[in-house]
Amino acid sequence: MATRSGTRGRRVVRAVLATLAAVAVTAAGLSGLVIWQHTYDLREQAVTVRRDGRTLQGVLALPERGKGPFPLVVVVHGDGPVDATHDTFYRPIWESFARAGYAALSWNKPGVGGAPGNWLDQSMGDRAAEALDAIAWARQHPDIDGGRIGLWGASQAGWVLPRIAAQDPGIRFAIAVSPAVNWLRQGRYHLLAELRRDGASDADIAAALRRRETGLELLGRGASYEEYVRAVGDPQGMTAARWRFAARNHKADATADLPALRGVPVLLALAGHDANVDTAETEAAYRRLLPGPALRVAHYPDAAHSLVEHDVENSTLRLTLTALCAPRALFADGFLDDQRRFLAALDDHRGGRR
Repeated sequence: MATRSGTRGRRVVRAVLATLAAVAVTAAGLSGLVIWQHTYDLREQAVTVRRDGRTLQGVLALPERGKGPFPLVVVVHGDGPVDATHDTFYRPIWESFARAGYAALSWNKPGVGGAPGNWLDQSMGDRAAEALDAIAWARQHPDIDGGRIGLWGASQAGWVLPRIAAQDPGIRFAIAVSPAVNWLRQGRYHLLAELRRDGASDADIAAALRRRETGLELLGRGASYEEYVRAVGDPQGMTAARWRFAARNHKADATADLPALRGVPVLLALAGHDANVDTAETEAAYRRLLPGPALRVAHYPDAAHSLVEHDVENSTLRLTLTALCAPRALFADGFLDDQRRFLAALDDHRGGRR
């Protein structure tokens, strides 16, 4: 005959087992949800582009359905050590291209994911040159329609996309996401936005601007990193490699090359909470230099610089859960659909230069 304590013990065990079973079922369900949410209508191929002594390690993402050759979107990264998929961040964007019947081509920055070189050793001209290599390679690929190739680029790519177009008259369209126009003005805007966000005092802001002016004066006369550190003291995250990168690029300005995109369909995507780029300046420059109906400007009031929803980006928990369980929902409302519609509306006549 069972004792009361034994009966209670078996009930506890059964309760624990039931709880564990429920947790296991829930975990399995969540795992299935995550797998499903990260399954995209794409056929991805690892590719290697070799041209003029350069090697690019990349990904060619073809639409899951349909038969090629497909028109192509060439992806140009923003700042930082970005791999071909941007740690999977690009895949919902590529899927929006694919739903319009377009392939996407992207590659690891030098020094990322085993790629040779170091991206901090590049000028914006170097970045345009590697993209031109990728475009030349793509025009010979049997799955790509070499007459229907365009560009997608974010942030720092604002200095690269126009340069590519200036050197390749065959570029048929461009999607510019939060693009910068002038390196120096963008840097000042970003510095002030961060200081104000952090509640800096007027004195702190004035000190930061003086420090910035010192750095610019040193860059202007080609000073070494060691001179910079002696002048400002604490480098505050400015490494020697980053200093050399700034030295190569601090004069970057898109206005000289932007007219190369006149008459080419351009979608300019701007965020309402952009702490990196002065979107008012960017829009004014694009409207001035690309007059006419070929330019379309799309505003996303609730988006951060990355075009991720601002409230999501500002919460580590929400950002992590959304990226894991609903990656397409990371982006501002309408952003993915607008790109799909923009591409779907293109044809050979509207995509060509006038």
